[in-house]
Amino acid sequence: MKLDTEFVRSQFPAFAEPALQGQAFFENAGGSYTCGAVIDRLTRFYTQRKVQPYAPYAASTLGGEEMDEARMRMSAILGVAPDELSFGPSTSQNVYVLAQAFGQMMEAGDAIIVTNQDHEANTGPWRRLAERGIEVREWQIDPESGHLNPDDLEDLLDEKVRLVCFPHCSNVVGEINPVTEITALAHAAGAFVCVDGVSYAPHGFVDVGNLGPDIYLFSAYKTYGPHQGLMVVRRALAELLPNQGHFFNGDCLYKRFTPAGPDHAQVAACAGMADYIDTLYVHHVGGDADATARGVAVHDLMRGHETGLLQQLLDAVKARNAVRLIGSDHAQGRAPTVALALNRSGEAVAKELATKGIMAGGGDFYAVRALQAMGVKAEHGVLRLSFTHYTNQAEIDQLLTALDDVL
Repeated sequence: MKLDTEFVRSQFPAFAEPALQGQAFFENAGGSYTCGAVIDRLTRFYTQRKVQPYAPYAASTLGGEEMDEARMRMSAILGVAPDELSFGPSTSQNVYVLAQAFGQMMEAGDAIIVTNQDHEANTGPWRRLAERGIEVREWQIDPESGHLNPDDLEDLLDEKVRLVCFPHCSNVVGEINPVTEITALAHAAGAFVCVDGVSYAPHGFVDVGNLGPDIYLFSAYKTYGPHQGLMVVRRALAELLPNQGHFFNGDCLYKRFTPAGPDHAQVAACAGMADYIDTLYVHHVGGDADATARGVAVHDLMRGHETGLLQQLLDAVKARNAVRLIGSDHAQGRAPTVALALNRSGEAVAKELATKGIMAGGGDFYAVRALQAMGVKAEHGVLRLSFTHYTNQAEIDQLLTALDDVL
């Protein structure tokens, strides 16, 4: 089944915004456009329900119900129980909270495994546990391809390892890591698993329950929603970790990892992401299916559309002189996040592209360790071209023309 991109784009007010006409957005890995359903819910909350939620008067009751709706519907799409899903101000902050909890639970001499493929959010906080006497082992990428080899992970695993952290997909390498395979290896060694899904989730929500990790994190502002971090912590682990919230919230699973009060309006607006998934499902598939199955079907639609466009971009850049494509040149095994190492600053090239109606970014994108490991010059960084399912063929054509002019 083919994705109806015109219908998809009609769900995003940005594509009708006069100020954005003629510009093609290729920095989606930094944050996506927001779908209309989220904007409508956020506006309604701020205008009708911006009071302390869960009180007995109507505006408050409705506000609390909408926050609960967001948790219920998003957890169902992700294939987990509602109280296994927590909302926080960002994925980075959610990881810091988790690292604090693990640090309190672990003992000196215990070990964790991190990678140098990650965004700093899913490596820096864990590495700081070394200050508590925790051994930090690094699962290293191949310096040429950026690939994480599961065989290398096996060499790092032993009875001391309590946690393995890695990305579902790197925000510069783009390769999709085999989460289920890696999780099985870690679990067999007695370790928990934390997966950073920030760079993968924009390309389709996954069935976390089926995928298998103990922790799965992503950012709503990169999945067409408000600025929130969504964090799944499976029950067996969540009940084991020490409470990080107020003492009187310790018995509530989803409040255990929320030290501060939630942003009521933005949590409630996350239900708009579920609205959007349902809208795409009804338009393209129809019929009855549970929320998880609807999410999987929409995920597959998104990936199918993206993969066809991505291969065109990869083919256009992989053989260019003075351009190093970071990661694989096969679209099937990667996300549409394409980093190019050049003989000049990626940021400077992004500035040139902006004059041609291409919105892109340059720099290190908080993946400093990965770029260093691959020998990318710090002063140059990379040019990053990232898109998602609402990108159409005309925008790809516009990008390829612009690249011909500037590379």
